[in-house]
Amino acid sequence: MLKVTHLSKAYGDRKVLRDISFEAEKGKIYGFLGPNGVGKSTTMNLITGYLAPDKGNILINDISLFREPARAKRQIGYLPEQPPLYPDLTVRESLMFAAELKGLEGKAAAAEVDRVGEKLKLKYVYSHLTKQISKGFKQRVGLAQALIADPEIIILDEPSSGLDPRQIVEMRELVRSLKEDHTVIFSTHILSEVESLCDHVMVLSGGKLVADDTPEQLLFEVNEQQHLRIVLSGSSTAAERAIDLLEHVESHRVLKEDSFGSTIEVCAERGKDIRAALSRACIEAGYTILELENKQVSLEEVYLELTQSRDTEEEEEAEDAGDL
Repeated sequence: MLKVTHLSKAYGDRKVLRDISFEAEKGKIYGFLGPNGVGKSTTMNLITGYLAPDKGNILINDISLFREPARAKRQIGYLPEQPPLYPDLTVRESLMFAAELKGLEGKAAAAEVDRVGEKLKLKYVYSHLTKQISKGFKQRVGLAQALIADPEIIILDEPSSGLDPRQIVEMRELVRSLKEDHTVIFSTHILSEVESLCDHVMVLSGGKLVADDTPEQLLFEVNEQQHLRIVLSGSSTAAERAIDLLEHVESHRVLKEDSFGSTIEVCAERGKDIRAALSRACIEAGYTILELENKQVSLEEVYLELTQSRDTEEEEEAEDAGDL
């Protein structure tokens, strides 16, 4: 169990993280999302103990990372965006070095290297220098280093960065295979990775955690509010008047109007289905309904809404500060 409480970090006057709190438990994959530059890597570096926070605490199985760093770090495996590999070491030498850093020696170190090498299919490149292997294999070696000594918490910072499509699929399969025995946290800005891998999503924007839930729940909360797109013959004027009179309609807007007809987006109250009433009102107003679509909001749209609204707040705060 990883527990992060009230974590804050600033670089000079720039507040990168503002009172971040969350928990992550074994057997789940947590996707850490956010635009570039919002503090995802800083958060990873804080959790691994590479950086110290200005405020807050991090507990790993109730062990404080700051009071007992050696004990806590034994339970963390970390793959940064750029794997920490020495170019003139072979793959096996790199893994043995990582094993020794984690306190393993001799036969115990060799056995652990063989275990992770088998898991990540590295054995046939053991004798290759790390500078000679592909980007995909470098990521595998970096992940193998993170897995040595079987830590409970696995932290991956942009693990698919720079990989080709086939390597991305392979990396996702590797990440998926880890959750049975570990708590997996990985940062990304690729929404398809989150949808295909994650049991839980955390969205960081403006230095704050603006979402912390399952993908299904995030989508349910948004899609419970009905969004309809209706295409009608003719001008939108009479249709708008009819829509204004409908019960449970919260808002509407004309998306398009031309000689072929009108396209109107209608938003209903949460939990209300107005399709039948909307159709009937438009027909009674003299329209032919060309299309009626119940629009489901995607995870990408939820993400954009969460991050854009926070960016707007940040801009307003900056303007207010400039007026003081």
